[in-house]
Amino acid sequence: MSFLHQVLDILIGGLIAGLSHFMLSFAIADPNLPVTIGVILASMYYFSRNPWGGSREQGRRWNRRIDKMYDKVLP
Repeated sequence: MSFLHQVLDILIGGLIAGLSHFMLSFAIADPNLPVTIGVILASMYYFSRNPWGGSREQGRRWNRRIDKMYDKVLP
C-alpha cells in the first residue's frame, strides 16, 4: 500500500470520526462520549485497512479478506 493510500485512509478515518461526533453530539448529552465513539469508529476503519503486527504479505492477505467481506455485504 502506498503512502498516498495511507494518507487517504487517515483522511477517511478523520471524516468518520468528525461526522460521527457531529451526529452523536445532538443525541448524547455527555460531550466526551461522541468523541470516544468517533475515535473508535475511525480506528476500526484505519486498522482494518492497515493491520499492525505482521508482515506486508500478511497485511495484503488481511486486506484481501476484508475486500472479499465488503464484496459480500455491499451490492
